[in-house]
Amino acid sequence: MSSSDSIIYRLKGDKVIWIIVLILSLISIAAVYSSSSSLAFKENKSTMDFLLRQTRFVVFGLTALYICYRIPMGWYRSLAYIGLVLSAVLLVLTIVVGSRYNDAERWLRVFGLSFQPAEIAKIAIVLYLSKILEDRKFETFKEFFWAVIFPLGGVILLIINGSISTGILITAVSLIIFIIAGIKWMHLLKSAGLAIIAVVFIVLLNMAFGIFSRVDTAVNRIKNFNKEHTIEESLSAEDRQKILDKTYQADMARIAVASSGILGKGPGNSTQRNVLPHPYSDFIYAIIIEEWGLAGGLLVLMLYIWFFSRCIMLARACTKTFTTLVVLGLAILITSQAMLHICVNVGLLPVTGHTLPLISLGGTSLVIMSGAFGIILSVSRSVEIVKEKGEGVKEKGESSAQTNQEEEVER
Repeated sequence: MSSSDSIIYRLKGDKVIWIIVLILSLISIAAVYSSSSSLAFKENKSTMDFLLRQTRFVVFGLTALYICYRIPMGWYRSLAYIGLVLSAVLLVLTIVVGSRYNDAERWLRVFGLSFQPAEIAKIAIVLYLSKILEDRKFETFKEFFWAVIFPLGGVILLIINGSISTGILITAVSLIIFIIAGIKWMHLLKSAGLAIIAVVFIVLLNMAFGIFSRVDTAVNRIKNFNKEHTIEESLSAEDRQKILDKTYQADMARIAVASSGILGKGPGNSTQRNVLPHPYSDFIYAIIIEEWGLAGGLLVLMLYIWFFSRCIMLARACTKTFTTLVVLGLAILITSQAMLHICVNVGLLPVTGHTLPLISLGGTSLVIMSGAFGIILSVSRSVEIVKEKGEGVKEKGESSAQTNQEEEVER
C-alpha cells in the first residue's frame, strides 16, 4: 500500500470523494501551469512562478478542506444564521469600498487579501436554508416570506450587483433546495411571482439610474451568443474590431475545442492559450480539451458527475434534514457551477465568468470552494462514525439509536 493510499485509508468519510478531490487538485496544477504562459508574459514572470503559486493555493485549499472536514456539524448549525448576516455585510462593503474588475464590483480587500464575498455568500446561503428549513415547517406564506424569501432575496440582490450569473445560479440552487425540503408549491409559486417582480424592478432601476449595471453586460452577452456578425467594408478598423470583440472569448474557446481531436495536442502544446482571455480561469476547460482532447474533457466531466452521485448516496444515509440539505445543496452548487463553466467553454451557453471548481487558477475562490468540499466530507465523516457506533445496535430501535448517535457526533 502506497503512502498516499494509506493517508486516504486513514481519513474518515467517503473515500471516493477524497480521491476525486485529489485528482482535481492534480489536474488543476497541470492545467494552470500549461495555460498561464500568456499571463506570465504580461506580468514578466516565468510559468514556473504560476506553477508554484497554484501549488501553494492548492495546498491552502486542501488545508481549508481538512479544517472544514474536522469541524463538527453542530458548529455549522450554530454558524448558519451568523454566516448569512456576515456575508450580507461583506457584500455591502464590496459595493461601498470594493475593487472593480471587468466593470464589476466583486472584490473586497482586507489586510492585503482580496476575495469575492459572493463565494462566501453561496455557501452561507446553503447553510442558512438547510438550518431554517429543518427548524420550521412554514404553514403560511407570510412566515415563509419573512424567514426565508426576504433575507435570501436581499443577499441575492447584493450578489447580482456584481454578477448576474452568480445570482441566477444561487437562485436556482435555492429553488431546488426548497423542492427537496418539501416546501408547499403555493409558497414556491408566490415566491416565483415575487422574483419576476424583482427582475422587472432591477431592469427599471438600471434603465433609470444605472444601478445594477451588470444587467447590460448580461443582456449583451445573450444577444451576442451564437450571433453571426457581418462586417461591412465601409466600416473603420476600430468599428470592425468592436464587432469582433463581442464574441472574441467564445470564438477562441470554440477554436480550442474544435482543434483538439480525441487525444488533443498534448500537454503544453495549446495554441489558444496565447490568445484566449483568461485561459487559466474562465476558459481553462477549453485548454484542457485542446491539450488532452475529448478524452481529457470527458474525464473531467465524469469526475464532477461521479462526485455528485456520491453526494446523493451520502444524502440518503443522513438521518437529519440539515445534513441532507447541506450535502445536496453544496453538491448541486459545485456541480452546477462546473456544468456552467463547461457549457460556456464548449459554446453551449453565453459567457458567464464562472470558474471550474478546484481546477481554475487559484486564489481565495479556490480556498473557499475547497471549504465547501470539506463541509460535505464533514457530513460523510459524521455518518461514518455513527455507522461504526451503531454496528452493535440491534435492528429493533436502530433508527432511534442512530439519530441519538448522530446528535452526539455533531457535538
